[in-house]
Amino acid sequence: MTYDLFIGDRTFSSWSLRGWLMLEKFHLPYQTHMVGLYSGTMSADLAPLAPATLVPVLRTPEGTVVGESLAMAETLAERHPNAGMWPADPAARATARWLCAAMTSGFGALRGSCPMQLQHVNKGFAVSDAVRADLDRLETLWTHAMRNAPVRGQWLFGAYSLADVFYAPVAARIVGYDLPVSDAARRYCETAIDDPAFRAWRAEGLKTTYDPFPYDMGTDTAPWPGDDPR
Repeated sequence: MTYDLFIGDRTFSSWSLRGWLMLEKFHLPYQTHMVGLYSGTMSADLAPLAPATLVPVLRTPEGTVVGESLAMAETLAERHPNAGMWPADPAARATARWLCAAMTSGFGALRGSCPMQLQHVNKGFAVSDAVRADLDRLETLWTHAMRNAPVRGQWLFGAYSLADVFYAPVAARIVGYDLPVSDAARRYCETAIDDPAFRAWRAEGLKTTYDPFPYDMGTDTAPWPGDDPR
């Protein structure tokens, strides 16, 4: 009963990170398959999974192909009801679904201006008004989740859930571009990037080097927080 997960480059593919965390954090059996996101082989690599054209893609043990991260999340949660992927409390579960849906459809300025990269921290990045508005919205949603969580903890709903899966790349963007957020939001971001699964993902990504680096923002850089896994 092993899932097949098709992902892109770990240093840059935020949606691939979400797909991988769904399986890794909830201890579901899987095999990872790399898709040539930057090497030009993506179309050919995904051809057997048509009509999927983007990563990540999940293939169930029965052979069903599932694209789109939110559909993958719901499929896995349905197939593994005891894995605790959504909060057990009904109100928290509804809110967590809301936050995940908001992530998939929103924050366009943040996602467009700050592509995820896990190599270093960009210092002095110019934050636009649109990005600031996205950060303010994030703070509102995160604060709402934490204040109404059924249990207290370091994650959005106390215990780790799919909501934290969906916002892990957002935390990485905030850290990777040194974006201005509150102390509470900063602590949540630090928790997300210090999680052992996230660190393992990043370490694997750093095994691949790029010349030129795909997302050179023209700013000074600083080391990524924490010990360098290399």
